[in-house]
Amino acid sequence: MFSKILVANRGEIACRIIRTAREMGIATVAVYSDVDAASLHVAMADEAVRIGTAAASESYLLGDRIIEAAHEVGAEAIHPGYGFLSENPDFVDAVERAGLVFIGPSADAIRAMGLKDAAKTLMEKSGVPVVPGYHGETQELVVLAGKANEIGYPVLIKARAGGGGKGMRLVTDPSRFGDALSAAKREAEASFGDGRVLVEKFVATPRHIEVQVFGDDHGNHVYLFERDCSLQRRHQKVIEEAPAPGMTAEMRAAMGEAAVQAARAIGYSGAGTVEFIVDASDGLHPDRFYFMEMNTRLQVEHPVTEMITGLDLVEWQLRVAAGETLPLSQGELEICGWAFEARIYAEDVQKGFLPATGVLQHLSFPGAPARVDSGVRAGDEITPFYDPMIAKLIVHGPNRNIALSRLAAALARTEIAGATTNLEFLWRLCRNPEFAQGGVDTGLIDRETASLSASDPVSDEMIALAALSAIGVGYAPDGNDPFVTIGPWSHWTAAKRIVHLVADGVDFAVTLYRHSQARWSAAIDRSDRTSGAGLEFMLFGADDGRYRAGFGNRQVNLHCVREKGSVSVFMGGLTHTFQIPADASTDDDVQAPGDRLVAPMPGVIKQITVAKGDEVQLGAPIIVMEAMKMEMSLEAPGDGIVAEVTVSEGSQVKDGDVLVVLETKVDD
Repeated sequence: MFSKILVANRGEIACRIIRTAREMGIATVAVYSDVDAASLHVAMADEAVRIGTAAASESYLLGDRIIEAAHEVGAEAIHPGYGFLSENPDFVDAVERAGLVFIGPSADAIRAMGLKDAAKTLMEKSGVPVVPGYHGETQELVVLAGKANEIGYPVLIKARAGGGGKGMRLVTDPSRFGDALSAAKREAEASFGDGRVLVEKFVATPRHIEVQVFGDDHGNHVYLFERDCSLQRRHQKVIEEAPAPGMTAEMRAAMGEAAVQAARAIGYSGAGTVEFIVDASDGLHPDRFYFMEMNTRLQVEHPVTEMITGLDLVEWQLRVAAGETLPLSQGELEICGWAFEARIYAEDVQKGFLPATGVLQHLSFPGAPARVDSGVRAGDEITPFYDPMIAKLIVHGPNRNIALSRLAAALARTEIAGATTNLEFLWRLCRNPEFAQGGVDTGLIDRETASLSASDPVSDEMIALAALSAIGVGYAPDGNDPFVTIGPWSHWTAAKRIVHLVADGVDFAVTLYRHSQARWSAAIDRSDRTSGAGLEFMLFGADDGRYRAGFGNRQVNLHCVREKGSVSVFMGGLTHTFQIPADASTDDDVQAPGDRLVAPMPGVIKQITVAKGDEVQLGAPIIVMEAMKMEMSLEAPGDGIVAEVTVSEGSQVKDGDVLVVLETKVDD
């Protein structure tokens, strides 16, 4: 076994690998970019080496520098994690030429599965069922559009390299094929350096079911059952579960054997995932699953497999890479219970799941029995340079209903302030009736977007207790806090205080009255309704922002977290953040929303299709922007004439930067 390994990754996966290596008595070396110098994975490792600046292309993608770092510290092997260099066969070759062990499959195996079109041709020859489609070399629009017509709409355009939904477009109308093809090629080129695509039939009621496989260098191969990854937005997974709902023993065996057949066809060694698309229009049947691709690495969702098998897949990776045989045979593997994983991201659900940034001012996860895989701590920053994942929340139960209930409860106990997240969305998804009944497919989130993305209006109870938090009631005195240094309630000339708060564009004026130690009342005026609200409540407990209050016959428990200029309120899966305005001044010179196009997040301008003087109409695509490996088209905010384009192609922009200014068209 190795005595020291280098982990060529960052974030939660680096922490995950370091944790297992430590348990096995293996020393670990982290690598980091400038913005990750104080990150959790660096703190956890025994040693750490700086490898470059913030951009991944100048740090985590520098294979030569990573190999150099391994030699500097005397590491014997390199674990790539997932993403970055994990599926780069040239890096594998370089690692082995340097006399180091790559903890993963061979370069030949990665090459065999690295291009989706070649992989599908290989699978067809090996007898593994594949989705009908065109996987040829010709990339001209007229040829690809013709093949799409032959296959029959709807079709999927997919990048032949990479994964994660990058370079993928669903086309339902032949007239939109050309635009979709151009966008998919641009995104594929930017993400993988390869703009070539393939075209496949889109399965109308698809489920995304994948099989975990493992092989060793002694010719042994097993499958560790399946995971259902059908809950997706932007073709990226949100919640995964194992086993798959509705799976029969016959179909599990058929899919498992097909996955092992795929692994054997390329002499696979290590951890891998064979992904299938399943036609679930009439339940699950063993003749209705099709090979999509093979991920030649550990998957983000591997913890659910670990939960139902009781195995540590990173330990298996290390043992196989060290030359050992697989620890168990197929007959010794069994499923125990049910597991779910929810991916908690910094992203704005209301803006179509756009990645978000920010400093994690408050971060609190539930304890056991939930498992949390995370690479961040309170105070860490989510930057625009890398994937915005905050954590993976994993639960296990004896059956699906109990496991799903545990997931919802764990999400409700998770608290995050300082960055917009998908936490409430995930909590609502757990409570969706269709999902709860096991009726999952890749279109569920799109169908239910309105209900899943909706946010409950802030309640008067939350407003009143947020106001208490804003002025320091229930907190230890803090001489640096202006809301506390005003003076305690007992020193006021009148037993009331007016507090101003802002949330979701609504202004609140809260007049708090203290009638006794426990008895309070509040009068709430808000800008989004004509009449105010009054309520009385009993404050039964207030300890460091954790309030227990009685409103009539109902008691409420919630947690308020105060930061400079804001209060975040957490209550049963719901989160609301209130800003505490420094003053009530307004700016009459602010332009109307339709006068300008602003960046929805930090990113790079890839394409500009307008120039000064051009006439545009509301909704016309005028700028293509790339952020966090995702390409998005930005549309004109209104009708008008382009007065100014403030950026150029290749520009790095910040969230809220003005990109294009419009002026009203004047009729002749």
